[in-house]
Amino acid sequence: MNSKRVFLSQSEKPKAWYNLLADLPEPLPPPLHPGTKQPVGPDDLAPIFAQELIAQEMSPERWIEIPQEVQDVYDIWRPSPLVRATELEKALKTPARIYFKDESHSPPGSHKPNTAVPQAYYNKKEGINRLTTETGAGQWGSALSFACSQFDMECKVYMVKCSYEQKPYRRSMMHVWGGNVSPSPSNETKAGRQILAADPDSPGSLGIAISEAVEAAVAREDTKYTLGSVLNHVMLHQSVIGLETEKQFEIFEDTPDIVIGCAGGGSNFAGLAFPYIRRRLEGKDIRFVAVEPRSCPTMSRGSYNYDFGDTTMLTPLLKMLTLGHTFIPPGIHAGGLRYHGMAPMVSLCAKLGIIEAAAYHQLECFAAAQLFAKTEGIIPAPETAHAIRATIVEAEKCREEGEEKCIVMSFSGHGLCDLGAYDRYFAGELDDHSYSEEKLAAAMADLPQVD
Repeated sequence: MNSKRVFLSQSEKPKAWYNLLADLPEPLPPPLHPGTKQPVGPDDLAPIFAQELIAQEMSPERWIEIPQEVQDVYDIWRPSPLVRATELEKALKTPARIYFKDESHSPPGSHKPNTAVPQAYYNKKEGINRLTTETGAGQWGSALSFACSQFDMECKVYMVKCSYEQKPYRRSMMHVWGGNVSPSPSNETKAGRQILAADPDSPGSLGIAISEAVEAAVAREDTKYTLGSVLNHVMLHQSVIGLETEKQFEIFEDTPDIVIGCAGGGSNFAGLAFPYIRRRLEGKDIRFVAVEPRSCPTMSRGSYNYDFGDTTMLTPLLKMLTLGHTFIPPGIHAGGLRYHGMAPMVSLCAKLGIIEAAAYHQLECFAAAQLFAKTEGIIPAPETAHAIRATIVEAEKCREEGEEKCIVMSFSGHGLCDLGAYDRYFAGELDDHSYSEEKLAAAMADLPQVD
């Protein structure tokens, strides 16, 4: 098909989410109670999550219907376009066919409302009127603030402090939608005060912000906690990305050989990749590349172990690739990728050799983002820039080896709220960071002991 982009009609949107849990080659290790170290049940999670989300977290069903109320909000921006990156191909002089699934069209400008909307909906349906959460770069916090505004709910966001200071317009977006935002660590919670007592200048981390948000949720009966990545039900909701992409490739009369996405907690990557992992398990030859910062190398240098999802050990233990819950990454601008762990389903797929990990420094990612902006016109978020860098690397391999492969990446969000980061990049004020084996070993020395 000789076309730059493919749209689907709203009637062609997926009517059900896809659950990879039903097709995994081996069982996913269960989450464990932080106190007893025994598998958690629905009653253990009830103080934190809505009942329907707990059911989805543990569901063995392959398909879960998307409620009409959620579909109605999805109609604001879904389906999103699949775009052939023809100008990037020309700039790289590659025989590869490059496509990107453009998730920047949502109100907050990223993939995050794909799960924020159903999470808000299910909580509202159960009589909950206030949600708490954490956010790194602010994409998830703005997405949940938007979703809560759609269902007349309060939203409390703990934003990692370095991102709170770096990205003021993400804070502004949350405020416009009615969100209440605090820099994390804060003095509002016991967890925050504990961190500040140990390090008054702490830049914060997603693990710390999660601790604060969970603590704030359990303190009030009218409040539940929501998570923007990592958990099974979040991966489930994001599957709309890959399900739409499959239909769009049929129209393009093409099919991907390589699927690429940036990965912090795993939701963006999983959203595109999981429907295609199902195809690989059916025998199709597809590579999957999850891209992370070299300064937070969870998949490429982490350990596959049970660990806490937060810093102060309030959450259940998850079997995942982890750098250790005490790991504090440097304040790179890809705040959404600064997480010590990786989604259990993504981690298991990596352990089984289905998923490859790639890690890049932030300076080369900003250079890749600038090339993309010059060729395809869209300014990428720093997180998305990591996927672009990996896509360029794969396309250059195709050029060197003369292979006409089809590459698709998830364009997880635009960078219009990240222009300060670009200013710092052009001013030469950004640095690359890497961690020594000694520092990584020190962080992983605190991993919990599980028999």
